[in-house]
Amino acid sequence: MLVNKKIEKSSTIHSKFYTSDLVFSESKKIFENTWQFVTHESNLVEKNAFPFSYLDEFIDEPLVIIKNKDGIVNCFSNVCTHRGNILVDKHSVISNSVCCRYHGRKFDSSGKCIFMPKFENVVGFPSKKDDLTNISVSNWRQFIFCSFGNKYKIEHFFGELENRIGWMPIEDFIFTPELSKDYEVKANWALYCDNYLEGFHIPFVHHDLAKKFEYDEYSVELFPYSNLQLGIGKDGQDCFNLPKSSVDYGKNIIAYYFWVFPNMMFNFYPWGLSINIVKPVSKDLTKIEFRSFVWDETKLKRGAGSDLDKVEKEDEEIVESVQRGVNSRFYDRGRFSPTMETGVHHFHSLLSKFMK
Repeated sequence: MLVNKKIEKSSTIHSKFYTSDLVFSESKKIFENTWQFVTHESNLVEKNAFPFSYLDEFIDEPLVIIKNKDGIVNCFSNVCTHRGNILVDKHSVISNSVCCRYHGRKFDSSGKCIFMPKFENVVGFPSKKDDLTNISVSNWRQFIFCSFGNKYKIEHFFGELENRIGWMPIEDFIFTPELSKDYEVKANWALYCDNYLEGFHIPFVHHDLAKKFEYDEYSVELFPYSNLQLGIGKDGQDCFNLPKSSVDYGKNIIAYYFWVFPNMMFNFYPWGLSINIVKPVSKDLTKIEFRSFVWDETKLKRGAGSDLDKVEKEDEEIVESVQRGVNSRFYDRGRFSPTMETGVHHFHSLLSKFMK
């Protein structure tokens, strides 16, 4: 799965990455050592316990986010250390402790086992093994993420995003369920990301969207674990009112497309933010979660972010076609355009690194 660091000499990652059951299973290591989107802080205001599955249908690890009385957010294994029962089965309010409804084992807000009936004579109880496993959890703005690994701080993934659009009042963006939607794509998760990571296909696949961009000014900036595609609009298109402090001041920007390795997309439009989470299901099936946070609802029906459903379906059609194609016995690798596919090459280089 090696990818040459020089794009001019490199080929794409081998087609087996998209078609092999074994490689798909091995790719779990990518997601276990990076950050994954969980929820947003507004979900913890009225109910402070948020159970979820870490990449349901793929890794499918039961976890729970709990916000304690001091406002500190922790993430734990959601499995009782006695007999394996799921501790918190719904979004709920938890006061000072979590009590297993199977045999009554209790844990405090730090995950420590503090009580178990009829265990008075058990030797060496309680021990650290009886406590809940603590999972790394962190925030970028109001968004909560977790990770099984401890190697990478969240700043490694979100630092450049913050530097670029930190002037936006993102905490004021309002989650809007009616604009949020889930999709199912009959293709490998990485093919979906490949497609997102280049604007090369826009004039060929997205005819209406292409009319809004200055295609020759479309640019990609690469960072260690993320990248940015900068959408410059044609005259008359809705664009950001950039502050003078922005490095982009003076540009007619209609979209910031931030990708965070391996599977998160943060798309900023003048109306707000669309977060797209790419969740693997099988080697050729992927779930896409769109979550919308509105800044200015008067701009929802204008500009590059005005018809995301149409653009998504156009992307799905072409990505599913590619999935069928990479299964061919006559295809194994392609080559990159050094000017138009730097984002895809960057992604493939990271896949190669994390799959070692």
